[in-house]
Amino acid sequence: MAVSSPIVQAAIVQARPVPLDIDVGARAAVGHIEAALDTGARVIAFGETFLGGYPIWLDEAPGVALWDHPGAKALHAILLRQAIVADDKRLAPIQALCDKAGAVVSIGAHERVRNSLYNTLFIFSAHAPPLVHRKLVPTHGERLIWARGDGSTLGVAETAVGRVGGLICWEHWMPLARAAMHHQTETIHIAQWPTVRETYLMASRHYAFEGRCFVLAAGTVLWRDDLLAGLESAGHDAAARELLATLPAGQLQAGASAIIGPDATLLANAGAGEEVLTARLDIARVHEELAALDTDGHYARPDVFELHVDTRPREGVNFRPDGFK
Repeated sequence: MAVSSPIVQAAIVQARPVPLDIDVGARAAVGHIEAALDTGARVIAFGETFLGGYPIWLDEAPGVALWDHPGAKALHAILLRQAIVADDKRLAPIQALCDKAGAVVSIGAHERVRNSLYNTLFIFSAHAPPLVHRKLVPTHGERLIWARGDGSTLGVAETAVGRVGGLICWEHWMPLARAAMHHQTETIHIAQWPTVRETYLMASRHYAFEGRCFVLAAGTVLWRDDLLAGLESAGHDAAARELLATLPAGQLQAGASAIIGPDATLLANAGAGEEVLTARLDIARVHEELAALDTDGHYARPDVFELHVDTRPREGVNFRPDGFK
């Protein structure tokens, strides 16, 4: 698909999610997207698991990994009940906005497949099914709630603003995942994070330089009171509330989103509060920067290094009426 304009207005919505209550959170996301569209943005990114909120209790709650922890079990059950599912009607208004405005929207969510939860990045574009990417390796304590994605969701979307792909958090330190994405010639890359810490910004800028693409490093902001309010909205649970009450009071996620050029230049950088961060992307710069470095082309050695990516869905259980011949 040809790029509709060489100049693209980009926006990162650095906002508070509605933790745990995806019904309300999805409606809030629509309002945020409308506000970003009003700035002229045509590619819009949210931070990691904006729909449902990042499970910050895995990092901050003492004892949450203990076997049979009642609060952890209660929160897991809420996320399963609330999670996005295939053809979820709650996402239809986001698709409608993209269709109307010719925009691209990336948003993270807790997704449910059968009885498993995934950390999933959705990329919506006009008049096309959303691109779905499930995090390949949940990081550290995240393995307590999220399953591992497979190679079937490691792709990019052909859109009016270029080829748009994304990775989630520590996937940016998976060299072979980066190589697979660079091979698909992204124009714009979405890097989803809870907070864009210093090392996370380094990884995002490195990705931009290595991949010769624009990077939207999207973080969120979150306070403990947001978690408690989201829990009340999703359905009060005493054990879950007791766990969340042990979290440190005050701000737990501090944004720091950034928009980065294909030479790793910082085009825009957010603070620790809520804001819509914007920048103009000159798509021609991608082609200019490829003159010096193309890690999938003139700076590659396919005669020395070769990567094989298995893009088959891995269901675990396969039913075949004709057997397995």
